[in-house]
Amino acid sequence: MISTKTMKMLVAGAALGLTASAALAETNLRVFVSSQHRPDVWRKAFDMYQEARPDVKITIETGGNTSEQQAQYLNTVMTAKDSSLDVMILDVIRPAQYAAAGWTVPFNAVIGGDIGLYMKSYLPAYAEANTVDGKVVALPAFADAMFLYYRKDLLEKHGVEPPTTWDELAAAAKKITAAENDPNLQGLSFQGKAIEGAVCTFLLPYWSMGKNLVSEGKLTFDKEAAVKALKLWKDFVDAGVAKKNIAEVATDDTRKEFQAGNVVFAVNWSYAWGQFQGAESAVKDKVGVVKLPAVAGGEPVSCLGGWEWGVSAYSKNATEAANFVQFLSSPKISKFMAVNAALLPQFPEVYTDPEVTKAVPWFAEAKPVVETARARPVTPRYNEVSEIIRTTVNAVLAGTMTPEDGASQMEARLRRVLR
Repeated sequence: MISTKTMKMLVAGAALGLTASAALAETNLRVFVSSQHRPDVWRKAFDMYQEARPDVKITIETGGNTSEQQAQYLNTVMTAKDSSLDVMILDVIRPAQYAAAGWTVPFNAVIGGDIGLYMKSYLPAYAEANTVDGKVVALPAFADAMFLYYRKDLLEKHGVEPPTTWDELAAAAKKITAAENDPNLQGLSFQGKAIEGAVCTFLLPYWSMGKNLVSEGKLTFDKEAAVKALKLWKDFVDAGVAKKNIAEVATDDTRKEFQAGNVVFAVNWSYAWGQFQGAESAVKDKVGVVKLPAVAGGEPVSCLGGWEWGVSAYSKNATEAANFVQFLSSPKISKFMAVNAALLPQFPEVYTDPEVTKAVPWFAEAKPVVETARARPVTPRYNEVSEIIRTTVNAVLAGTMTPEDGASQMEARLRRVLR
């Protein structure tokens, strides 16, 4: 006969066994989210997944206020083959690089079926940005694109329509700044500093002329179009439409200048809209947003931004992590993040969802802009491509290089990188 003491010991042992089994059955996922992209709201989305999957515990890790800072951290983690990180958010320019380095795993097996059909549910540019050699190397977290912001009050005051070409913008800027006679008022602000934004500065008019820079990893450089693109921006400086030191202007400089009421037109990303509507903004309720102007005879094109979810190749829970990412990259979560964090949807239909348009009315104006966005060159050597373009743009705007020399040097350097 088993004694009471022995029975208690057996029950306790069984309980410990059950606890250990539960612990072993539990899957722990660690997710990196950038600090500037509302990790507090993403936490709520993660909790939704946990509610449906009680056996999964998700820990959030935040860091980095810029794409560069985040990349530095993630590069260190991936180089060390650290298995503690399962899922990471990546700037749209990085999925091809991380896949080529062997740092992420493709989603093809988890998606199954027709991969092309699956990716067609997203805005087209994201299918391009996240697919490399037939492999889906990341899934979109949320969208972004460059917009033309303008002072509605000033355009209405001076009888000017929002420009559809860069020539119209130059004429409008000159008319308004001359009439206002305010030495602090600039016609146009854009990114001329040697940063990632300057890559888009170059590509906007280049793409508008119907040209492509890279196709299937190969350089498709059009020198004549490159000269025209560089000259367009330099002409803005020489004509006084943009300020003389535009080569020193970074992304948030443009945002601050426009928000202070010192710019008529500004090229910037979607994050700026919320800042412009803040209580301390000098342009609150005075801002319009439209597609980027086209080169005369060309088509309007925007530069694709946004962030993607990748699964670490060193994760010990790669399949569960991939399933989790599919959940995060679904229309349901896209809508949730649009309503609660004002993050642009990666699905076309979410822009016109009644709950979304009620929460973020300007998304109705954002949709046609995002639909014109193109992905920057999808290549594992993008860092080198970016450095070549942005330093050339900066040199031309600073006046240390002519547009013709800039295009020649850009082509020669790109050919060495993309053979």
